[in-house]
Amino acid sequence: MKLPRLKHYKWWLRVAAYSFLVAGQTTATLLGRLYYDQGGNSKWMETFVQSAGFPILLPLLFFFSPSLRSTPSTPLNTSSMKSPPFYTLAFLYLGFGLMLTFNNLIQYRLENMIGVPKGKYVIGFLCTIGASATYSLDLSSLQLSFQRVIKDETFSAVLDMQIYASFFTTCCCLEGLFASGEWKLLGKEVENYGKGRVSYMMTLIWTAVTCQISSIGMLGLIFEVSSLFSNVISTFALPVVPILAVILFHDKMDGVKVMALLLAVWGFLSYMYQHYLDDSKSMVNKTSTNEASGTGAVIDVC
Repeated sequence: MKLPRLKHYKWWLRVAAYSFLVAGQTTATLLGRLYYDQGGNSKWMETFVQSAGFPILLPLLFFFSPSLRSTPSTPLNTSSMKSPPFYTLAFLYLGFGLMLTFNNLIQYRLENMIGVPKGKYVIGFLCTIGASATYSLDLSSLQLSFQRVIKDETFSAVLDMQIYASFFTTCCCLEGLFASGEWKLLGKEVENYGKGRVSYMMTLIWTAVTCQISSIGMLGLIFEVSSLFSNVISTFALPVVPILAVILFHDKMDGVKVMALLLAVWGFLSYMYQHYLDDSKSMVNKTSTNEASGTGAVIDVC
């Protein structure tokens, strides 16, 4: 009875990860668009809020902590549960924090390309390629870290990765915010925000929350499936944003957006179809192997 329950649990865990990633990424992107449309212009503030919401995950970290949930009667294999050295984890979290900071800064460039001359769209194109490459590298590095360094198949390991990496990212963004002098302009930015102070604060707060939700979904899919699958689900969220932007911000659905939407859907469906074929082939091979082993057993008995 434990095996069906385990499969059922994993299925619901993946559904939750899908929902977190798609809903969080879509909402965070739309809130970032609202921030710039209403007069927000601080690249470091927008980058800061994408990682500063990690404290909301601390209660979950305490709840899922193995030290709090383990009992004395539960035997532990110390050889397999040995933690990596502290300096290894510190270097790992710092590296991912720097990668997240770089990726968030490039994303700022992409979201702030509204109303700029067409000649500068070359910069936007290069930023798009750089952000996509960095994001894919980040996902692959995370999967490699889970497999080779952390080696801990628990939800607390996912929370550790998100919280500590976000902490280093937040520190880098704070340093950039004060070093660039943008913190001096935040008061004026709040005063001139189109929808008022309350809307300004709520936009930043919910951006921070939804970014953490999206990141937990992303890490959960990397942990449960693979970095490629997490990237595919993230790509699936791309067509949702233009459709909601047409409804909420009254954008025009031009030919370029339609082509981008179709390409995103095509890429997602292509991966899912190939995944279905691979899974079907694996099931057929497994069935053939079981039948062959069963036949061999009958021959041996006879």
